[in-house]
Amino acid sequence: MEKKFGVYVMKLTILFDNVPGREGMTPLWGFACWVEPEAGEPWLFDTGSNGRVLLQNARVAGVDLSRAKELVLSHPHWDHVGGLDTVLEIAPETHLYLTESFSKLWVRDLEKMSGGVKVVGKDPMPLFDGVESTGMMAEIGEQSALVRSPAGPILLTGCAHAGIVEIAARAMEMVEEPLALAIGGFHLFRSEEWEITEAIEGLSALGVRQVCPTHCTGERATEMFKEAFGEDCIAGGVGTIVEL
Repeated sequence: MEKKFGVYVMKLTILFDNVPGREGMTPLWGFACWVEPEAGEPWLFDTGSNGRVLLQNARVAGVDLSRAKELVLSHPHWDHVGGLDTVLEIAPETHLYLTESFSKLWVRDLEKMSGGVKVVGKDPMPLFDGVESTGMMAEIGEQSALVRSPAGPILLTGCAHAGIVEIAARAMEMVEEPLALAIGGFHLFRSEEWEITEAIEGLSALGVRQVCPTHCTGERATEMFKEAFGEDCIAGGVGTIVEL
């Protein structure tokens, strides 16, 4: 894949997605993304809806989930946390980054089952090296991950319940520069055409350089993003690899 932003500094592999992609990998409703920085340990963003399928897809992609030292969960909806038990079985020392929207009883139990839990509130905060949380947004209490890299800031969204433009705007306030990439679910699958147009125009106005809309973005919205961003719209789907 062409490396548009200079030298390779980051590799993202979509391990779970309802959008079909790589042959041999199973699409199911949900989202999970494996992040490999050039320097540092790999980590996981969300776990999809099914642990068995997550593990199978990871094997096909050549990803060893036992290497996961950090796991960021965007919000407690089933399609983003369904593979959590599987990940903790093979990587019990993984550190978890959750939001206050997770049940306190669940958080208590997860502290016993993992390498530790950090709970995020409404304000942006650092999580681990090079990665920050946007803080909880929208009533659902969803966080997105902002990854700092020499290629530019990368925004990872689970479902973007707060609105992809609003999340991108907050992320840009945190880094004070345009985003190199916004990737994940943009939650536009039930949106009208005018709402999708507003989202595209909003991201363009913010100077977002590339997008990879997938999961709950929806087919119509994805096609509209392709038309608007052209080559800077990366096709999503399970198995997609994005190198920056």
